[in-house]
Amino acid sequence: MERANRYSQLIEAVFFRHYKDGDTEVSFMREELEEVARELDVKLPKNLGDIMYSFRYRTTLPDSIRKLAPEGMEWVIYPDGRGKYKFVPQSSNLARMLPNELMSETKIPEATPGLVLKYAGEDEQALLAKLRYNRLIDIFTGVAAFSLQNHLRTTVPGVGQVETDEIYVGVDKKGVHYVFPVQAKGHNDMLGIAQVEQDFMVCETKFPDLICIPIAAQFMQNDVIALFAFEKNDGKVSLSSERHFRLVPPDDVSRDDLEVYKSRTE
Repeated sequence: MERANRYSQLIEAVFFRHYKDGDTEVSFMREELEEVARELDVKLPKNLGDIMYSFRYRTTLPDSIRKLAPEGMEWVIYPDGRGKYKFVPQSSNLARMLPNELMSETKIPEATPGLVLKYAGEDEQALLAKLRYNRLIDIFTGVAAFSLQNHLRTTVPGVGQVETDEIYVGVDKKGVHYVFPVQAKGHNDMLGIAQVEQDFMVCETKFPDLICIPIAAQFMQNDVIALFAFEKNDGKVSLSSERHFRLVPPDDVSRDDLEVYKSRTE
């Protein structure tokens, strides 16, 4: 709680340094966090980036900032060049995307090695491992997919340095090649539209000849993994598919389960 309050104080001070009534974009430099920390006599974390990460992926902005967003929208923090960021309003449904609780589940026989399960934990690295060992990207997309690189860091023109948790490349039965940038979120982290837009930019910069389908993965309760796929039309990002997979011991996939899966249209 102390850290959350400290971070809220800092981000609030930076926001109100620049915000003017009616603004729909508020830009700031990351170094300003150090300046306002001195002004407020607030101790900075060793990793200054943790402040930005917290408000982009883990927690909501202070109420004093949120109430100034247009109706039905929330402020989202975007990178805006080297050491630069900006607050931009986005639809509340896109700013924080949560799994659909009504979505049906599909049981998948757990293929993660026992030794990995013993030490994996429940963070994003554990989620990435389960995606890989259980071939969930292949199952979800219907494409033979292979991990190309973990934690790809690259520079996107006009944005600066960005990072994607994992990059998969794939090929379908027609020989078409794909790239799947994957963002993984543990139980306490949240997915936002800014990350998906960022992954489309990574594809355009690094893999311009491949079909880009950003994927997001989210740990849910009871060993359920939610997967989301996105597409881009007329410059706008939209959710194209969502599926929930439960990893279970092989014997827990019953005949009844298989009959249900056969009857599904998709």
